[in-house]
Amino acid sequence: MRRSVFLAVLVVASGVASIAQMLDGQRVAIQIEHDYDVDANIVYRVANNYEVKLDVYKPEAKSPTPLVMLIHGGGWVVGNKENYSLGALPYLQKGFAVVNVEYRLAKISPAPAAVDDCLCALHWIGRNAKKYNFDLSKVVVTGGSAGGHLALTTAMIPSSAGFDNGCAYEDDEPWTGPGISNRPKVAAVVNWFGITDVVAMLHGPETRAYAISWFDSLPNRDDLAKQLSPVNYVRSDVPPILTIHGDADKLVPYAQAVRLHDALSKAGVRNQLYTIAGGGHGDFTLDQEMKAFETIDVFLASVGIKPSAH
Repeated sequence: MRRSVFLAVLVVASGVASIAQMLDGQRVAIQIEHDYDVDANIVYRVANNYEVKLDVYKPEAKSPTPLVMLIHGGGWVVGNKENYSLGALPYLQKGFAVVNVEYRLAKISPAPAAVDDCLCALHWIGRNAKKYNFDLSKVVVTGGSAGGHLALTTAMIPSSAGFDNGCAYEDDEPWTGPGISNRPKVAAVVNWFGITDVVAMLHGPETRAYAISWFDSLPNRDDLAKQLSPVNYVRSDVPPILTIHGDADKLVPYAQAVRLHDALSKAGVRNQLYTIAGGGHGDFTLDQEMKAFETIDVFLASVGIKPSAH
């Protein structure tokens, strides 16, 4: 009899706990819906007669808000910002503003168009910081796969490389003089299994068809690939970088993450390689992803980026 009562109490307690968890989750979802405004499909540049767009998720806040620039994946050849929009939720829950960015895919413009676009999106963020109350001292860039690569290039490629020349004039909209660049310095990168060595994706054991398609029939593709490889931009003044990568990834070899980590460490750059044991190309379990986001929280807090949680 006592055992039956005890089991009944456990069942009830378990049910109450489940209901409490459900209500907590529901409250968070409603809080986000209540606190955030969405400004969708803003044209941030026009290139090759194509309107390149982004979405802004902005919290109601009196003080400037730390920002996450979110970049979708898809091997530079497929994908869109809408398919990746739920990736904003963990950051919205923490109180970040989010800018969800699209870029030109290979079928519209081959390399380096995607890199150009994301750098120009960063300029747009700088120009519109006052309007949207962004804290430009706390800009985090993140993405997965090709989006991870683009997060790295956006943070690491200097203006002197010229990939954002096409949108430079927009920083001087009155056209009154030489203008001052509105490109903010990225404070940190969260790189989810991104390509770090593009050249290696075109030759040898790490060759991948999507990388070849990104370059189409461009001449001197190896030279351009070198210019688009984050590992070639490692220097002491690049932002802190957290890389999350599964060691069983078949689409973007784990070795790419290791090479970037080793190069950053050698240069004295604050960085971390968080390895998901047995993890493939983003197909992580819920527990693995939860632990990855716990690592993100700790990493960002360690570099002074921690907005007020909702």
